[in-house]
Amino acid sequence: MTRFWVGGYGADMDGDAEGIGLLSVDGGGGPSTLRHRGVAAAVASPSWLAAHPTLDVVYAALEGAGTVQAFARAGEATLRPLGAPLRAGDGVCHLAVSPGGRMLIASCYGDGRVVRFGIADDGALVPAGVDKAAALRAALFGDEGAGEQPDADPQRARDPHPLPVGDEPRQSHAHAAVFLPDGRIATTDLGVDLVRIWRAAGDGLALDHEVVLPRGTGPRHMVPHPSGHLHVVTEFSCEVFTLASARDGSWGLVAATPASPIAQVGVDFPAELAVSRDGDTLYTALRGSNTLAALRVRGGGEVLEPLVLADSGVDWPRHHLVYDGTLLVAGQRSGTVSVVDLDERTGAPREVRHVTEAPTPTVILPAR
Repeated sequence: MTRFWVGGYGADMDGDAEGIGLLSVDGGGGPSTLRHRGVAAAVASPSWLAAHPTLDVVYAALEGAGTVQAFARAGEATLRPLGAPLRAGDGVCHLAVSPGGRMLIASCYGDGRVVRFGIADDGALVPAGVDKAAALRAALFGDEGAGEQPDADPQRARDPHPLPVGDEPRQSHAHAAVFLPDGRIATTDLGVDLVRIWRAAGDGLALDHEVVLPRGTGPRHMVPHPSGHLHVVTEFSCEVFTLASARDGSWGLVAATPASPIAQVGVDFPAELAVSRDGDTLYTALRGSNTLAALRVRGGGEVLEPLVLADSGVDWPRHHLVYDGTLLVAGQRSGTVSVVDLDERTGAPREVRHVTEAPTPTVILPAR
């Protein structure tokens, strides 16, 4: 039986999830047997999940509480807390674990903080120093008010991340992190249109350099490509930016590609970005039209071409992952997870094969 942990928004984030849930595919039955099997760990709004690379340990971003917590497998369908929750920052929404399993990076949408935690031998989290971003934000945007989150559009009350309105003052909103092959860390700041490159320093992080993206694009999530390029999806401009590293180690923008020729800026808001196993296709989901956009990867990994736009089978596709010739798509507003077939030859998403209920899902993580 194949299992997935599913995170979601609970009552403190206007959702229905009661904790980290369990999805499973029956042995031999294929993705069409995907079902929600209940709650594996009762915890408030685990909106993002990340796995330890070698241990059976899962890390959860408890977005409403602004904390992160580790959980260890306690049975086939149960997770137990591995230590108490640790404070990260307002609206912590993404976690990334280092390939060696010694460091966790938490990105905080509400106050823009990027926080480094240590990881002990058993997978438990160890409090560590906060990055230097607080001083940087204070210099750029002022002090206490720089991280305050504006009220969300009432029409989007089930998504606590507000969308841009007019020419509001820009605010720092850290949204995701990835570990680069050389050990440095790349993070997105959706609020001020930056990709920041960090290096570990002591028990915290030090800013190495920044990649400035066009104003108002809203870099959200990233995926490293086997070619060495870094692809970044933008929430507000519906694009995928391609970054490359120069010989001196500095990163820069080399290409910008529309997620889809028919995506509508201001209507569609890309969420996750995933890459196929062979690296030939990228997938992003457009909240708004509720579609999946596929892009071909050409050249040496630096050229992207929009391939196809397909139905996601859910409302507000918040997250997706590639699994067994399909995409599993978490529909935050519909309270469902869909299974979308992928064309074996082209990698393009095709028909929706199956839909199962899941309470306010925001992320799907393969279980060991």
